[in-house]
Amino acid sequence: MAELTPEHMATELLANGFERKGPSATALSDPIADTPMVVTLDQLRPYDHDPRLKRNRAYDDIKASIRERGLDAPPAITRRPGDEHFIVRNGGNTRLAILRELWAETKEERFFRIACQFRPWPERGEIVALTGHLAENELRGGLTFIERALGVEKAREFYEQESGEALSQSELARRLKADGYPLPQSHISRMLDAVHFLLPAIPNLLYGGLGRHQVERLAVMRNACERVWAGHATARDALTDFQSFFQDTLAQFDAAPEAFSAERALDELIGQMAEILDVDYDTLSLELSESENRQRVLSSEPAPGTSTPSTTTPPHGTEQSRAAPGQSNQPPRQQPTTLIPQDGGAEPAVAGNDDVALAPADSRLQNHIVSQAPTTERLRAIQQLMAEQMGDEAPAEFDARVLQAIPVQAGGLYPISDVWYIEPSLDEPERLRLHITQFAREIADEAAIDDHIEPIDDGIGFSCVTLPDERLQALPPFARTALALLVSLSGEDATTKGLDPGLLSDHLANLLFGRGNPDQRLSDTALVKLFRLLRLARRLFDLEADRVD
Repeated sequence: MAELTPEHMATELLANGFERKGPSATALSDPIADTPMVVTLDQLRPYDHDPRLKRNRAYDDIKASIRERGLDAPPAITRRPGDEHFIVRNGGNTRLAILRELWAETKEERFFRIACQFRPWPERGEIVALTGHLAENELRGGLTFIERALGVEKAREFYEQESGEALSQSELARRLKADGYPLPQSHISRMLDAVHFLLPAIPNLLYGGLGRHQVERLAVMRNACERVWAGHATARDALTDFQSFFQDTLAQFDAAPEAFSAERALDELIGQMAEILDVDYDTLSLELSESENRQRVLSSEPAPGTSTPSTTTPPHGTEQSRAAPGQSNQPPRQQPTTLIPQDGGAEPAVAGNDDVALAPADSRLQNHIVSQAPTTERLRAIQQLMAEQMGDEAPAEFDARVLQAIPVQAGGLYPISDVWYIEPSLDEPERLRLHITQFAREIADEAAIDDHIEPIDDGIGFSCVTLPDERLQALPPFARTALALLVSLSGEDATTKGLDPGLLSDHLANLLFGRGNPDQRLSDTALVKLFRLLRLARRLFDLEADRVD
């Protein structure tokens, strides 16, 4: 190599700078770990598959809170690979819409520039995002039945794209549970029926918020009508196909949910079928009733873990629970005599819950003994003798009777099959708070104040929203008393919520007993949920006290 001369070195130093030969990046890549990030409204878009279609019932309250306090809980954000804009990751479309409104109204920078937590797009991003939005919407105000159904239908599409094959309903239920949104297979069946068969006929009813029990009633009714139709149409050579007939007839009732009557719809269906099939109205009505009852039995959920129902007769004088509005009283299911199922609740916001397991009878038995009831062989012999003389049923021992008792059942996001027993997977403060908050929201739902319950990370797990005085006074007495009860349970001061401190003591008896008016008290379902809430709260505080010790 030739030696550089001073003149050559000067020429090289004075030459133009080096030019980049490789490609240049136009933008920074997204972080590969959870990272705080400030984004503007121009950079952020709502999640396009959000299951919530209707405006959140708490929209105005949330907007007032954000206007006054700012955004206390910014939504987590993410971005699909290659996309220009960020999207809301797990719930938060309502807050984003409110921020856009407030920015348009005020032009305040705090509504335009948001400090968020960025989370990288996961490998199964579409499924994780959708199930996360489903679970988050359940916790922050609930979804209508058709919103859940459309969300589950979209999830089914994503799962089938992922696996490359069609999924059965049981497999769909298993995958949803593994991804943090547990649903029984029977619910999924009703949801898919609603999307495929009911939505084309009654979109206004369903989008208006027609409840789950009414939708299930229509689904059972449709299946029963289809079976009866098939039995008569073959012989009568009916020219109209059932699907068209059913949707055309049901479409006549597509109005507001509060004006809908399933009985009127059934009456019209029977009348039209009787005319088309040339069959007597009463004959069709009887056949439909029998078919509907059979369908309910076949499609009803068995108690978790049951195999064959016990034939134990319920104790004399036992009352069935009063059905909540829109529900029909179902005969109580019996538990097996050797094993008792654990509670079927599952946490929607945590992925992957264990399958329902069965606990040995003697182990489960010990968890139900609050205080021993001492007895002796002589006392049992006397009781047996007296029962025989009086013609009464002999009193059974506790450990023999408890496994044959009629179980308590209450539906909801966390179905209750046992008020007292707390399974090990639930026995930790975070999980207990999640269940307590959900039960509080479902109790409040009976008084149409479920949007006043918000989750918190300490205490009992929930807090009650402070309402403006004019809105508080507009609540009916039943709703104000229910709110006072929940405020008291949450440990908050009633006066800070604008409530009269004496309201609960004056009206608690009416809320629980009704004093001769069952419509003015909590339903039996809500009462069971209240018992379960109290049981879980006591356990929560015991665990918290142990931590302090």
